[in-house]
Amino acid sequence: MAILKIARMGHPILRRKADPVADPRAPEIHRLVRDMLETMDDAGGTGLAAPQVHVPLRVVVFFVAGARAAAEDAGNGADLRETADSRAVPLTILINPEIEVLDDAVALGPEACLSVPGLVGQVPRPQRIRYRGQTLEGDVIEREAGGFHARVVQHECDHLDGILYPQRMTDLSMLAFAEEAMRAQTAEEAPPSEPAGGEFSGETPLGEDEVLQDHG
Repeated sequence: MAILKIARMGHPILRRKADPVADPRAPEIHRLVRDMLETMDDAGGTGLAAPQVHVPLRVVVFFVAGARAAAEDAGNGADLRETADSRAVPLTILINPEIEVLDDAVALGPEACLSVPGLVGQVPRPQRIRYRGQTLEGDVIEREAGGFHARVVQHECDHLDGILYPQRMTDLSMLAFAEEAMRAQTAEEAPPSEPAGGEFSGETPLGEDEVLQDHG
């Protein structure tokens, strides 16, 4: 396995439409997926698409951490009776994926990207989708997804069509450096207090994984 170089916004590979995979069982596809998984793990992402590692093929990998999904979905008014574990999605490999939007409900949510380092934006996405694709064995996988799960899948599959999340944003004033977004969130969530200098301070940053986690 190998850690691959991640293409950044502005590279032509991220603007082109990726090619279909002829045979998911081919050794070179298995090798690509192994390298993508190692690269995603090294970068601390929750998803990765093949074009991000300079390979113009329709392959994505992702997982959904239950706690993160629960936090994001709660912010969008989801049913809080569902547990974090029930929202978790195991590591998934999708080859030649397709997405079907199931209803017109759209929600804003924060997205970051390994190909757009240092930034985070509020992106409108359909809340419920159905997606399908092939596994490495050539079998078909099909799921319905909502909330953060649906967001992750849409984000990754956008890469296959040459789309980065800022292109989905309708209000670029909601695009920010991640550090500034974390400071703003900390200031909003902290109770009012009077430090020794007599001036309110909201500068204590949270850890990055408490505010956002890079999508691919």
